[in-house]
Amino acid sequence: MEQQEYATGTTRVAAGRPDGRTGGAGRGTPDAVLAVPVVASVPAAATRSDGPQEQAAAVLSGLPALSPDPGLLRLAHWFAAAAPGTADDLCTASFGLYPARHFGIPADAAADADVSWWHGPTAHAGAVRRSREARPARGPRRARRDAAALPVVRSGAKPGTSGKHRKPERTRPVAGAQDRSAQEQPGTDHVPVDRLTAERRIAARLLLAHPLVTASGPHADGFPLIRRHRDWLTERFDTLLGYRLVVGPWHARLCKAGLGPGAARRLEHPGTGAPFTPAGYAQLALALALLVDAPEQLPYRRLLDAMHAAAPDLAAAPAERAMALAALADWQVLGDLPADPADASSMLTVDRELARAVPAGPPALADDATDLIRRAADAEPATAVRRLLAETPAVLAADLPEDQRAWLREHRIGGPAALADFLGLEAELRAEGVALLDPADELTDLALPGAGTLPQAAMLLVERLVEEVRPLPGEPTEGDVPIPDALIDGVLGDIADEYGLPAGWDYLADRTALRRDALDLLHRLGLVTPAPRATRPPSWLLRPPAARYAPAPNLLPAPGTGRHSRPAEQQRA
Repeated sequence: MEQQEYATGTTRVAAGRPDGRTGGAGRGTPDAVLAVPVVASVPAAATRSDGPQEQAAAVLSGLPALSPDPGLLRLAHWFAAAAPGTADDLCTASFGLYPARHFGIPADAAADADVSWWHGPTAHAGAVRRSREARPARGPRRARRDAAALPVVRSGAKPGTSGKHRKPERTRPVAGAQDRSAQEQPGTDHVPVDRLTAERRIAARLLLAHPLVTASGPHADGFPLIRRHRDWLTERFDTLLGYRLVVGPWHARLCKAGLGPGAARRLEHPGTGAPFTPAGYAQLALALALLVDAPEQLPYRRLLDAMHAAAPDLAAAPAERAMALAALADWQVLGDLPADPADASSMLTVDRELARAVPAGPPALADDATDLIRRAADAEPATAVRRLLAETPAVLAADLPEDQRAWLREHRIGGPAALADFLGLEAELRAEGVALLDPADELTDLALPGAGTLPQAAMLLVERLVEEVRPLPGEPTEGDVPIPDALIDGVLGDIADEYGLPAGWDYLADRTALRRDALDLLHRLGLVTPAPRATRPPSWLLRPPAARYAPAPNLLPAPGTGRHSRPAEQQRA
């Protein structure tokens, strides 16, 4: 079976496919190398003694020496020295095990491709109101009006008020405003696909969502489909995305490319969802460096001691080391982890084949972490844009270099259509760029709207930010829009007031954590982005795709009855 073991300081041979083409992360990635590891000598078994420590030493002495792979050991040091965001990008580039991420809800009406996201049809689905007391139904919040335009909902406060957490805002003059409402168009009937196409799409979507699929893992039901259509899948992934697909008897590995710097992808603990730190990534690469040539049965304590001996300068907290081993267990590189790592008799089951399948980037060729991130994302313009379309929620032309922007402009219809047909997605074309949507809401690791306090709070936050700062009809719609820092705090204050603090919404009691995590979720979905200048706390920009979640304006809002609302007589006046 084809394997990739990246290393430096070892004998290098060309890596590639059975037909002789070079591998790496795909057709658009620089040539990778395979490392021929040096086989360590096996020490003779020690003389057995009566004491438990001597017995454990005798068992350990009969095992092959754990020699770390030099390339992965080098990668571990890069992780340890990287900043948090760079470490996330380095993990994406070196392992390529990230899932695809797409918006799920199509717009509620068709729109021309030249329409801006700011003023196009929305795909709004409001968060579920949960409060301590029953509240009467009410309309959207107040609307700023212009004589030449229909009302545009702009505020996150209750009807007729600015919200007690808001600072006074300055109104902007609007010239030449136009009606932003979109005409409702009838939808198209669903076109059934034959069984062959359906099976291929299921297999392709599974690999894009889970790049490492095993015959005994949680997605084992889809593995036979991958094996059945492996030749077709290999050709399509290579042609469209430059990804290399390796299908063995017991696992399938889609070697994804990196997404470049600032891709907002990170590895998380499979159980708790806690994000990896640079030290946690370093422990992951260090453990993997030892497991690629480890015996099938390995004492747990022996692995921990070998990790410390191989890189004593990379000592980490037990929690970070446990996160790394939990990720390897989730990928089935390791079997079940014992409850007591100090127990020398606890044994681990190691799958060397899967351990060697995890690395996807070319660390042996890179000079440093920055060079590895660049190399892993390097591809011809067509392949690079298609990768972004397949992996990210939306591709904005303004974010692309000139050669990629030119390709997207020239292949605006055909480029997304080929991927949409391959993966069963729908293309949403707008003036600022393209988004491939998944109406089934399956091909994504993050969902908005979603279940839970944080996704609902983030949904409320983004819809109200759109109402406040998006350009009015007739105003320039190019680029991102700055968000006043005080506005974020004011909106979150209004959300806490309106939704209260019932069971399940206790998250709202910690405004600092809510602000941090809600903005982080919106950033990972590409709806907000930090401002270029470095500030503390960071300033934020609202991105055009965020307007997909704007609520439709209500021209006759119902009078508010909350404690921040004005009397109905004042509203009518």
